[in-house]
Amino acid sequence: MTVGAFLDLGVEKDYLQKVLEELPLSGYEIEIKKETKKSIEGTAFRVILKEEPVSHRNLTDIYHIIDEANLSDRVKQSAKGIFEIVAKAEAKAHGISIEKVHFHEVGAIDSIIDIIAAAVCVERLGIEHVAVSVLYEGQGYTECQHGKIPVPVPAVVNIIQEYNLPIQITNCQGEMVTPTGAAIAAYLKNLEQHSYEGKIERVGIGIGCKEFEHANILRAMIIEENKNSEGDLWILESNIDDSTGETLSYTMEKLFQAGARDVYYIPIFMKKNRPAYLLNVICQMSEIETMEGIIFYQTTTIGIRKFPIKRRILDRKMLTVNTQFGITKAKICYFEEQTFCYPEYESVRNICEAHNIDFQSAYAMIQDNAIQQLEDNIR
Repeated sequence: MTVGAFLDLGVEKDYLQKVLEELPLSGYEIEIKKETKKSIEGTAFRVILKEEPVSHRNLTDIYHIIDEANLSDRVKQSAKGIFEIVAKAEAKAHGISIEKVHFHEVGAIDSIIDIIAAAVCVERLGIEHVAVSVLYEGQGYTECQHGKIPVPVPAVVNIIQEYNLPIQITNCQGEMVTPTGAAIAAYLKNLEQHSYEGKIERVGIGIGCKEFEHANILRAMIIEENKNSEGDLWILESNIDDSTGETLSYTMEKLFQAGARDVYYIPIFMKKNRPAYLLNVICQMSEIETMEGIIFYQTTTIGIRKFPIKRRILDRKMLTVNTQFGITKAKICYFEEQTFCYPEYESVRNICEAHNIDFQSAYAMIQDNAIQQLEDNIR
């Protein structure tokens, strides 16, 4: 269904078929057509086998197929990454090393085609950031080469647990999330699923084979973020009462190095009047997981609160300012009919140290020159 959704988003049918036809595989046909499920139209992507598939390929065999294919480096890396996720999940389920995993269903031609096709589609669409919403799974049992196994199947459970994918078990009987599908979602996901603000550019519907009481579809959307979305940030905060000042200082340094917009501490009193610090980190949504990792690894906290914030950002530009002491920088901001000029700290500092000038004088000098330069440009 994933490939069908990508095709429905706009990947050219002929382009995908041409790429897949050049794979070092045989004994299959590709069928791409429009279908409906519960009156919802979408695209179905089917791999029709002409002969009995090879049922016991290991990861090395699959890597060899990918390496021999006429694919871009990005597609090869993505396809290998997805298969590695499946291999690790299967190894954990069977209690063996990844080298000893022999793929059965996922090693068949149709699964190899599905995974490579998904990687090709992602590259073709130019997708860089992917969020994964809740995966709806059924219950009961499903048949595999080992016999009847519970739903979700062990490999799916392992992938969802390892990659923190959101899941909801429904009352539907049967398997709705496969190891291949879960692995594709796990590999592509690089954004936390919270809330999004933007314009839906395109919607793609992938049609599944199985019949359920609900529409067996997978929906993918390309969302263009609002132009002012850079102002939509997140705050992470945590109360810390048992870390040293040196620890907090080093943590702040690491957070800034990782891309935090701002980091600060507020003295507070906690339960039983214990003095403590409230750590606040402002970052983008895509950086949340990295920031949380730093906080948990570097401090003694066992919990982090997080919530989205909005801010208004003035239009701005960086101005190169010529002064009697050399070239400096100043930030120019605009609000309605007003213009504000803020010399960059490093420029002020460099002049102070090089020419033995006090900070306020250097700041005012850069500001005056910047304003004069702006007025000259208007004339």
